[in-house]
Amino acid sequence: MKVVYGIALLFSLFLISCKSEPTLQKYFVENTENKNFIALDISPSILNVDKAKLSSAQNEALQSFEKMNVLAFKLNGTNKAQFETERAKVNLILKDKKYQQLMKVGSGKEGASVSYVGSDEHIDEFVLFANKKENGFAVIRILGKDMNPNNIMTILTVLKESKVDLKQLKPLQEMFKK
Repeated sequence: MKVVYGIALLFSLFLISCKSEPTLQKYFVENTENKNFIALDISPSILNVDKAKLSSAQNEALQSFEKMNVLAFKLNGTNKAQFETERAKVNLILKDKKYQQLMKVGSGKEGASVSYVGSDEHIDEFVLFANKKENGFAVIRILGKDMNPNNIMTILTVLKESKVDLKQLKPLQEMFKK
């Protein structure tokens, strides 16, 4: 009988230790197949750069970048209530202490924010959240290993010089045309 109680206690502790808090990763998975969302996974190959022409700092920055996940909600005349609900869910997730906000522009109804997960010099994820009441919103997760703000700035300079493969972004371009 003690064995049964011991197993029950261990099982209970296991269930209690499993967090059921919402995360962006769970949010992406839950909404990938939702018809109101567009989901994209973008690889570093989108930059389409000649790595031989890059500096060592640029190569290091690119090596820290693993992939980008994009989830965008397309607002239309029939899903305004769901838009408000979904936007509130994302805002709630981003209020978690693990998401450290770097910057916010605009108001709560329209604007953008940039947050990150990790420490200042070892960032695992950058999160860009932008919303516009006429179009919808987009959440972009930039995932990497030991990224830092300098790497992101370096990647942005590489991006300016790259020949971005816009085919990967076609669904997003279509979404925000109006």
